This record gives sequence, structure tokens and C-alpha cells, in this order.
Amino acid sequence: MATLARKRPSIEDAKRLSGPEKAAVVLLALGEEHTQIWSQLDEEEIKEISAAMSSLGTVSATVVEALLLEFVSGMSGTGSIMGSFEQTQRLLSSFLPGDKVETLMEELRGPAGRTMWDKLGNVNEAVLANYLKNEYPQTVAVVLSKVKGEHAARVLAALPEDFALECVQRMLRMEPVQREILDKIEQTLRTEFMSNLARTSKRDSHEMMAEIFNNFDRQTESRFIAALEERNRESAERIRALMFVFEDLNKLDPGGVQTLLRTVEKGQLALALKGASDSLREMFFSNMSERAAKIMREDMESMGPVRLKDVDQAQMAMVQVAKDLAAKGEIMLASSGSEDELIY
Repeated sequence: MATLARKRPSIEDAKRLSGPEKAAVVLLALGEEHTQIWSQLDEEEIKEISAAMSSLGTVSATVVEALLLEFVSGMSGTGSIMGSFEQTQRLLSSFLPGDKVETLMEELRGPAGRTMWDKLGNVNEAVLANYLKNEYPQTVAVVLSKVKGEHAARVLAALPEDFALECVQRMLRMEPVQREILDKIEQTLRTEFMSNLARTSKRDSHEMMAEIFNNFDRQTESRFIAALEERNRESAERIRALMFVFEDLNKLDPGGVQTLLRTVEKGQLALALKGASDSLREMFFSNMSERAAKIMREDMESMGPVRLKDVDQAQMAMVQVAKDLAAKGEIMLASSGSEDELIY
């Protein structure tokens, strides 16, 4: 679930700013007319100041004036300034090539950390393991030797067991790594992993709303979709296409259905199927043994009438179980608006 970003309070005390944050305030205040200053900075300094600038938030005019005493008369009339991703990108674009700006902004959107290894330490272990499992064991050994022990342990636990053991053996036998090799690994991580991670972290607003709509009960979802269709049919259709709903379980392959059946509680399944279409019911029954299907039908009949709210909750719980299984790579899911299989 996406969490709401907490707005950073206005900065009222210059003493609380770090060196990079102070430099960011000065450069923001100077604006695009004085971008030649940036050309005097090295790449690490640009990255550090850009990172500070993009998360600065609002800086009061008093603080700006304290940091730019020689421009008091000019700044006192303009009030506060705002540092944001958009402002940072616009400023960098005035003196850096477009591809360089995009690379820098992708790094800012990615995990926090001054060095590549700091950044890796803030990447979810499952995400990192999913990338590393396709690399050579020796490369993985080098990467894991550069991150903190507790994070390396979680990544190893998330890797396939045989592959993880091979990486452990390589780590035990590892000699000091040449600088050239380490630089090459860092560059590969930056271009092939971090850049993609940053791109995928930029969530489309329709994806966010689809996730919210997925957690509505059926009546609330229908009401919102219908109201949205009247105001913005295109957005409503995009949200509907991105949603993964209970009936989409019909697209699971037989192996996926059986994995889901082994995971879901029988009582929950019976309640969820009470509100399912005939085709979805038969799809689940056909993946059970004849005896198990017979018992399930009898359980559903013995329930009698059930509340729609309870059925919705059972179906949403099953969808969440399916998404959790997909996240672990145990089943494949396809969204309702696409014929392509996607891993959620």
C-alpha cells in the first residue's frame, strides 16, 4: 500500500541546515541566471547538492536572507523559495545535457545513500535478490561483501538456496577486489539496476488509484467508477484496466490455481465463491479432487444466504493472497486490462 508523504515543515533556522542544504538554498536563490557556478562543482558535489535541493521543501525568507546577506535587499521582497524535484530538474537542465540530468534525477528518485553501496543497503532485499539471482555468483559475492551484514543476510535468504550457497563459498574464498573490477560492478549496478528501480518507483497516478479502488467494497467501487466515468471516461477506463479483481483469478494457470488453493483457508474460499461467477467457480472446482469439490459445494450450500459485505471481504483477502504469492514468484497474475502476464 502506498503511504502518504509527510510534508516537511518550513525551515526557519539556518543553523539546522547541513552544508549541502545551505548550498542548495543559495543556488536556488540565485536561480538559472547563475548556473555557471554549477560548472565549478565535481559530479559528487552536484549529486549531493541536488539531493538536498530536491527534498528541501519550503525555506523561509528569513533563512534565505541569513544565508545571502549580500542580497538582503533583493531577497526580502521575494519571500520564501521552494525546492522540489521539478525545480531541481529545471535548474540542472539549464547547464547539463538532457541525458545527464535524467541520470541524476533517477538517482535522486532511487534509494537514499551517498555511495552506490549505501543505496543498495536501502533497497528491499527481495527486490535486490531478484536482480542478483541472474548475475554471476562471484559478482553477487562482491556486492554482498560491500553492504552491511544484516542486509546481506536478508538478501542471501531471499536467493535460491543452491545459488546462495555458491555465493557464500565465493565470499569465503574472495581475495581483495581490484579497483577496476569494483568500478565496473558499480557502473553496471547504476545503469542496469538503479536506473530501472528509479523509473519503476515513479508511480502513475492511475496505478495508485487502481490500488485504492481494489480495496473498496463492490458497491463503493461501482459508485466511484460510475461517477468518474461521467467526469473523465478515459481515467475511469485506465483505472479499471489497471485493477486486479477477484474475477481476474480466472486467468491463473492450473499450477497457479492449485498453489492458491493450498494457501487460502477453506472457509474463506467457500465464502468468496458464493459471490463468484459460474465460470470462476467451475475453474476452482476443476482444480480440486472430486471429493474436495463435493465437500466445498456442500459447505457453500450449508452457509445459506450470506452478506455481500462478507463476500467482498473474503474475495479481497483472496486477491491479496494471490498478490503475495505473485510477489514471491510462486504464481503469475494478469491484470484485467491486459492479455500479458504480469508479476505484481
